[in-house]
Amino acid sequence: MKKLKKMMFLCMTGALLLMGTPNREVLAVEPIRLVVNGNDITSLSSPILENNRTLVPIRFISEELGADVTWNNADRTVLVEKGNNTVLLRIGSQLVSYDNGSDYEVSDIAPKIINDRTYVPLRLISNALDIGIDWDNATRTVLIDSQILPEETSFYDVKILSHEDGDTITGRTNLQIGASDRYIGKGYEVRFLLLDPDTAKGFIIARTENAGVNSIVGRGDPTPRIDDVTDVYTYMPKLDDNGNKVLVGAIYDQNGSLIGGDAVAVNVNIDPKISLSGIEDGKLISYAHYMGSQSNFFPSFVKYEFTNMVTGTKTITDFQSPSGTYTWKPQMKDNGYYSVRVIAYDNDVVVATSEPVNVQVAMERQLSLTGIKEGETVKGTKTLLADRNFDVSETQYIMKDVNTGEEKVLATIPYGSYTWHPSPEDSGLKDIIVRVKAGGNVIDSPPIRVKVDGSPKLLVEGIGPKQVLTSSAILKASSNVNIDSISYTLKNSKTGEGIVLASNLSLPAEFTFNPTDYSGEWILQAEGSHNGKRVYSEEIPFKVYLGEIFSSKPIVEKSQYLNFASNLAKDSFNKTGMSAALQTAQSILETGWGQSTPVDKYTGQKSNNLFGIKGVGPAGSVTSTTWEVYNGVRFTVDADFRAYNSPQESWADHKEFLERDRYKAFRDVMHDYKQGAWSLKDAGYATDPEYALKLMKLIDSYNLDELDKVGI
Repeated sequence: MKKLKKMMFLCMTGALLLMGTPNREVLAVEPIRLVVNGNDITSLSSPILENNRTLVPIRFISEELGADVTWNNADRTVLVEKGNNTVLLRIGSQLVSYDNGSDYEVSDIAPKIINDRTYVPLRLISNALDIGIDWDNATRTVLIDSQILPEETSFYDVKILSHEDGDTITGRTNLQIGASDRYIGKGYEVRFLLLDPDTAKGFIIARTENAGVNSIVGRGDPTPRIDDVTDVYTYMPKLDDNGNKVLVGAIYDQNGSLIGGDAVAVNVNIDPKISLSGIEDGKLISYAHYMGSQSNFFPSFVKYEFTNMVTGTKTITDFQSPSGTYTWKPQMKDNGYYSVRVIAYDNDVVVATSEPVNVQVAMERQLSLTGIKEGETVKGTKTLLADRNFDVSETQYIMKDVNTGEEKVLATIPYGSYTWHPSPEDSGLKDIIVRVKAGGNVIDSPPIRVKVDGSPKLLVEGIGPKQVLTSSAILKASSNVNIDSISYTLKNSKTGEGIVLASNLSLPAEFTFNPTDYSGEWILQAEGSHNGKRVYSEEIPFKVYLGEIFSSKPIVEKSQYLNFASNLAKDSFNKTGMSAALQTAQSILETGWGQSTPVDKYTGQKSNNLFGIKGVGPAGSVTSTTWEVYNGVRFTVDADFRAYNSPQESWADHKEFLERDRYKAFRDVMHDYKQGAWSLKDAGYATDPEYALKLMKLIDSYNLDELDKVGI
């Protein structure tokens, strides 16, 4: 059967639109007469109006026209057959299948069951059975004549331009629709869907970036989207997409209602292939080198393999982002000829390996000093480190006087970092270098010129700034000079009252501070004597709290959390377009299956914070514990986490949090859980190198991708 594609409407449709029927399903106030091949069957067919469309019971009308109708209760479909023409309709779906799935169309109204009868738009019968339909406005009569061929029409003036029925998709492909002017520049949303023809369900494979932005809680009424619905979109297949599919291009208004669409039958046939990018045969590698991969599908992850062509030794990286870059940093000892490949994995299975690229590694000796910057003033402790690409037998950190050229060896060690405490005699304009011995050679790094302030310093360990102390702490002191008569003093932050905790101590001045009698906020400071002058440490504000500490509380029982989170994720998916599977997996990781969400450690107030976002939320904030480092020691401090009036509010705020500029690339792919997981990792959402893999493992283990299935 030929698909009806002319961008026009039936005369009957135009007449019905003029009637101004309310936007709901009603029996005709002034009954519509229905005449089939000259027979008035109005009393038997009971036509109704919905959204200005005439709906009729398909079995009665089809059989009246000599067609066979078959109802499949298992998948709730109706098959209409007449001669060589077939049409398959699915209750609740606007996808219409013609000629055994070789041709598809998007209807403006989905078939539905009313009083145990399946009702469909009258135009579907015309399209399905190639019969003529006319409208007599004077008598309000629909005239159906099986002897008259229908005018060619379509439900929507929208057409997929990038693909035709029968096309095969073998890799990354562009998607585009054409549409009449009434769709252009209105801020409408475009979605491309890839559906299973047997279920009319599938996944969104491309969509307008800011889909659903008007539904985000707390964003007010932002400027409407002005994306041109005819823009070109990109689809990157997954191997799970393989098979016969229906490609749908659909347009939605700001309320999420379908207002236009088209569909074509396609075959996705991905023979997985991958290649290296950023590196080519014969390349001379003399510095750190950036490379990536290009593939005709999106794998779970990739690994890079480096094979020494002389020794056969292989080095394989750990898992890397399929969409990111990898930095190869060979050492001088690696110099030689290498074969480089990239390997693609789907889940944990190798599915594609690139052709090898043969390169020569000829690393030049590289040595530099890190830990300080050119031109800075060094006032306190610095950690110096030699950055090199060759093995050494000795490392010296050296300070050189700019005026006299005199050198001072700060430290001599085999390798590694050195913590430098500048002393008073170090003060002045200095060049700092690292000098190493390698194979009988002595190599200096380029100098870094700094201004050194080596005035006497006194450092305190054991309590850090803003630390919350709930038990005893061991205090220690260190200095860049010899200090004696060290004392520790406390000052009450509110009253200014001073208390001497200990005095007349010598370095390292170890003292156990028991806070039992010191509840409240305090300032700790150490002081001592050097050459008859007093030396003071920094003032360290901290808090002593000896009351009850409230710990994290579950949102719901662990066994109920998956269902709880899934419902929130599906609602958010419908509003924002972000994969519900990805959202659910993120919340599971962040909350430990809903068992660990921030609460106020002092009051027990719940935060309803499901994503661990810091700051102030709609319901204020709660004070919880996080970690900091001071003078090389890790300790706990208070931090404010956003509080919400409900878990739903937290879920909506999470999507708004991802509206930040750093997540622009993520928003382009957030409908796809695999691409989205890696894009979040690449954008620095989490520091855990396994973050993307953990999300995908959760999704695969619990079939969370089912949450992303949609229809039309």
